[in-house]
Amino acid sequence: MDAKTDPTDGKRSGGAGDEPMLAGIALPQIAADIWDLKYRLKKPDGTPVDATRAETFARVAHAATGAEAEGDRAAHARAFEDIMADGRFLPAGRILAGAGANRDVTLFNCFVMGTLDDSLTGIFDSVRDSALTMQQGGGIGVDFSPLRPKGAPVASIGADASGPVSFMAVWDAMCRTIMSAGARRGAMMATLRCDHPDIEDFIAAKRTAGAMTNFNLSVLVTDAFMNAVDKDGPWDLVFGGRVWRRVNARDLWRRILRATYDHAEPGVVFIDRINAANNLAYCETISATNPCGEQPLPPFGACLLGSMNLAAFVRDPFTAEARLDTDLLDETVPPAVRLMDNVIDISNYPLEAQHAEAIAKRRIGLGVTGLADALVMCGLRYGSPEAAEVAGNWMKQIQRTAWLASTELAAEKGAFPLFEAEPYAHNAMAQRLGTDVQEAVQANGLRNALLTSIAPTGTISLFAGNVSSGVEPIFAAGYDRKVLQRDGTHRTERVRDFAVELYREVSGDEDGLPDNFVTAQDLSPDDHIAMQAALQPFVDSAISKTINVPEDMSFEDFGDVYLNAWKAGLKGCTTYRPNPVTGSVLSVDAPAASPVPDNGGSHEPMARGATLPGYTYKIRWPESEHAIYITINDTLEGGARRPFEIFINSKAMEHFAWTVALTRMISAVFRRGGDVRFVVEELKAVFDPRGGQWMNGHYVPSLLAAIGNVIEQHMRETGFLEAGEPAGITEAPSGTLCPRCSQPTLMHAEGCHFCTNCDYSRCG
Repeated sequence: MDAKTDPTDGKRSGGAGDEPMLAGIALPQIAADIWDLKYRLKKPDGTPVDATRAETFARVAHAATGAEAEGDRAAHARAFEDIMADGRFLPAGRILAGAGANRDVTLFNCFVMGTLDDSLTGIFDSVRDSALTMQQGGGIGVDFSPLRPKGAPVASIGADASGPVSFMAVWDAMCRTIMSAGARRGAMMATLRCDHPDIEDFIAAKRTAGAMTNFNLSVLVTDAFMNAVDKDGPWDLVFGGRVWRRVNARDLWRRILRATYDHAEPGVVFIDRINAANNLAYCETISATNPCGEQPLPPFGACLLGSMNLAAFVRDPFTAEARLDTDLLDETVPPAVRLMDNVIDISNYPLEAQHAEAIAKRRIGLGVTGLADALVMCGLRYGSPEAAEVAGNWMKQIQRTAWLASTELAAEKGAFPLFEAEPYAHNAMAQRLGTDVQEAVQANGLRNALLTSIAPTGTISLFAGNVSSGVEPIFAAGYDRKVLQRDGTHRTERVRDFAVELYREVSGDEDGLPDNFVTAQDLSPDDHIAMQAALQPFVDSAISKTINVPEDMSFEDFGDVYLNAWKAGLKGCTTYRPNPVTGSVLSVDAPAASPVPDNGGSHEPMARGATLPGYTYKIRWPESEHAIYITINDTLEGGARRPFEIFINSKAMEHFAWTVALTRMISAVFRRGGDVRFVVEELKAVFDPRGGQWMNGHYVPSLLAAIGNVIEQHMRETGFLEAGEPAGITEAPSGTLCPRCSQPTLMHAEGCHFCTNCDYSRCG
């Protein structure tokens, strides 16, 4: 089928009775659900403004032409609509949801905050800037390396510094508060240099379940450190020109790897390699990335994202003639680059410094999605040498075409203000792309300092029909997803991978899969590294990619993954191994399990004895006139006490309804048995958007958190929790719990977490 004349181009689709299509098959219901939930423009009362998907694309297209000359807008709008309508180009969610909506939101996905000033005023100025940025929907990265280490003297007040990790908790609390006030996402990345004196505290910052839950962590690993690791040499931890301690480099490296092996963080960012390969190395230094890692950015750096959906370019799929339509790819990239360049001019910016930085360099992040689907449709096995070579060639073509399109835009509209011809025309990327690109850069300049970046694209990929996300392998042939209905009920929908659906449509085989079909669970770490390494030479920024490793992989083999990533020339490495803190990935073949572990293999509640021992605790919440009494009764199990039921009482009638509900729900969880420690962390994580209160010299973020503190105190005093033992889950649950709906239905794939029970998603 020739996509240039495909009658099912999607421009008529999206409303009742219409079926948006890709490659000749109707998109699944999940695509409509995602559109309606996340990208469809609605009035404040929920009344739809966009009647169809086509109207959403038209809104975005016409908004993007606001940066064009008035007489050219209609033609450009048609071109923008065309590349979106049949699924070839997918702007990131911020653009789809916000462009043309007349709302005070940013269209940029990600930012890196300004360099931290090592003073209390400077730190909290940055907290404010971070809050304003996340309020408009942007994820952020913060480098905490400029903050003095714990124990360093603060001469102005005659005290010792508390260290960068302590201030990370301030950001974490701020992010949780912003999220509780209605933001859909609150992703943050924290980085710290490998030579900072507090690096060991940073490495261990997320060892406890529930700690720093809004942060992804990455260590900034230098070439000097890797050389010291290779030689098993000493490594100095320095700050302010002073050596604070000397450690063994290999021991520190093993500590990083052990933390990642045990609880999935921190990742590593090869920061010297990033700066050396940066097109803008002559005018900026990078020390942080966005939350998913595909955008290393300078202070106040911002980048918007969009993806070429490679699955939409495959012709004659699952046949001997299967191929990528490279001519159509060349036609699609230039309008995609123009649209994204225009968004720089029409977007809001939370901070003026972000606006100035974006205009000075005009970064964009054009990437790909559907790579694994495109490969399987072309008869290639993801992870094989043949697939890596083909994928690299596809990315090279996108990069070449994007650079050439940017030179043409520069001739028309001017190069980005900080452009310098000499370093650009002779940098390594331009040399890889060929003499014609170098000559065009010298003749016209570049409109955009960096053009390509590969993001996770989790939700966007669902919107496109559940194509494989970013450059990740296919996660699963299919899985069950609960979808919330308007009447509050749920329906369960079987979601199948796009390539699987297309194969069954083409072959008529409802049960079989192509011989070259593989999923993330079938691949070795080396397969993942090979694919990422094949694309990285043709990506200006970086690639968000997760290397899935099996739970039973030995620690020694796990360490080799990071060394191999370093040797392969990657800019960073992120792995995911099921572990006790983050849990294991939800099985895609089995129904969701109970969020509470079994009680001896039974889900029946424990029987209540006639008499139960218990304690009653009295607390006063400053906003309430009356005290609150919390009674916790225990049952005996093997001679030990464990919580069985809770009662919450007060004369304050404004609390009556929710205290009764809370009493029943928590008691029901307790009576199911198993590991109930998560109840404490769930309650303590609740932040009142109006602000918390000081109780007994400690800040408590909400009344529910205060109740959580009482339950934790009781668990410790009765011996259910040992001294120093975390109250959160420390043994792997049957599935990863979603922070929004508390069901064990949180998947980790393509560099992101997403819940199959609700609409929650978050990078990292």
